[in-house]
Amino acid sequence: MLSNTSRFQESLDKRTEEGILRRLLLQSDGIDFYSNDYLGLAKSKELQQLLLQNITDNPQLLSGSTGSRLISGNSDMAVSVEKNIAQKHQFESALLFPSGYNANLALFSTLPNRHDTVIVDEQIHRSVHDACRLSNAKKLKFKHNDIEGLENVLKRQKGHSYIAIESLYSMEGDFAPIQEIAELAHQYKASLIVDEAHAFGVFGYGLIEKYQLQHQVSAAVVTYGKALGAHGAAILCNETVKSYLINFASPFIYTTSAQDFQWMSIKTGYEFLDQNHDLAIKLQDNIKIFRSQNLQSPSMEISPIQAIVIPDNQKLKQLQDTLSEEGFLTYAIYSPTVKEGSERLRICLHSFNTEEEIMKLTGIIKEFI
Repeated sequence: MLSNTSRFQESLDKRTEEGILRRLLLQSDGIDFYSNDYLGLAKSKELQQLLLQNITDNPQLLSGSTGSRLISGNSDMAVSVEKNIAQKHQFESALLFPSGYNANLALFSTLPNRHDTVIVDEQIHRSVHDACRLSNAKKLKFKHNDIEGLENVLKRQKGHSYIAIESLYSMEGDFAPIQEIAELAHQYKASLIVDEAHAFGVFGYGLIEKYQLQHQVSAAVVTYGKALGAHGAAILCNETVKSYLINFASPFIYTTSAQDFQWMSIKTGYEFLDQNHDLAIKLQDNIKIFRSQNLQSPSMEISPIQAIVIPDNQKLKQLQDTLSEEGFLTYAIYSPTVKEGSERLRICLHSFNTEEEIMKLTGIIKEFI
């Protein structure tokens, strides 16, 4: 019988043989087509100066929070930022979390009970699946963006249902039919939960705001490590759901609060975003340039995420290596992270990419495929 470490090593060796072993790598110099920094805020010197000035004026922002928010870790900054976020998104309340993963873990491990069903899009983020394991609720999947399939699942449920979707999916780079799903949720008295991680900032405050669905969504997750260039997340909801999470969500109750610098960074990021709408416009211009090269992609025409499906791990690795040699930073997604036969190069476009860079990138891809 193998020891645990031997079993672990066997699994690692198998991944090494298949060329899909994950490793921690330092950030490389190169042309960025792989980060989630869609609007360039993480690299913005102007935003950095604003943050630095805030720290200079209020050095206590750098102090540790000293405990969970239910003990010693709450602060005027956290409370005021939550109020500001709720107001901007036109929700009754907001609750801050140190990460989007943590926020999804809190929502789906806490709200559904043993009599409920969580119905998830098959491409929902891994954090939702992990959270459902901590819940006593039943979890069912429906085919990606399949309205009819979702309704068929809803029809069969006897207890209360939660529907979990993303507004913009990070693997396909496509949008959920969020308006139609909101109507279905209303029809079947289900609770709709939407992850806006990749839509926030790129499309204003997200697709919920765009379509004014605040009163049809039970909770939404907005994350700040992507277009806002910061870190952390907020759950948007009503006061009852917020109070319930504060009282029963283990990921909230037993986590030391982030320091006020993180909450201040989010607040400053919103302000910067509001004053720099041209960044989202420039991003869309770059997406148009990329799409004009007519590469086959399942992604939407206006999505900052453009997937190029290359259904072979080895061929995909060769393409990524070729691009790397030319100075392009891209991210290849191999099976089993995605289904075998759907391996892809996931290209993230940004407001700071140049036309010349985009044309050279697409030229190499065209030659390869």
